[in-house]
Amino acid sequence: MVKNNLKEYKERRDLKKSSEPSGKEKKEKLKHPVFVIQKHDASHLHYDFRIEIDGVLKSWAVPKGPSTDPKEKRLAAPTDDHPMQYATFEGIIPEGNYGAGTVMVWDLGTYENLRKEDNKEIPMEKCYDQGKIEIDIKGEKIYGGYALIRTGMKQDGNKAKWLLIKMKDDAADARRNPISTENKSVLTNRTLEEIEKESKD
Repeated sequence: MVKNNLKEYKERRDLKKSSEPSGKEKKEKLKHPVFVIQKHDASHLHYDFRIEIDGVLKSWAVPKGPSTDPKEKRLAAPTDDHPMQYATFEGIIPEGNYGAGTVMVWDLGTYENLRKEDNKEIPMEKCYDQGKIEIDIKGEKIYGGYALIRTGMKQDGNKAKWLLIKMKDDAADARRNPISTENKSVLTNRTLEEIEKESKD
């Protein structure tokens, strides 16, 4: 069952020292659920893939970032739920805090659930529980169908691994590589280096 709480998020962070959102603020309910990809230069550079499910951002760390090639299967490690306000968080998480490093909003938009059963949409909470998510992403850098597939149940206390895969559709393009060609924030048009420099000034 999907857990809709931010306990783990809050326990891991000192929100008096970090400018990350606390999640206490009320978030306007939008017609379509939100998705965001944040480029995160922490101990290792990676991309945080987040989608709105049941009032929180369900999150996965994708080391290589999303691909537009259906043949590429990208490892996606689940992380703690994040508050909805995190979708527009950009800046520096201070040293000594969980996830310390620079965060950029690499892509942002909405999505639609593609999974149906008996011509009815399967609730996203159920899709998550089943370990099979298929969504149509409407972003600026990536778009079209993407699947998140759980590869097994958790073992030795670790969370189960997932795979992020581009679905075969008109948006699939093995020639594109937005991870390497598009390195600026969709919110502020800044690179990670510019965000870091301006946050320290």
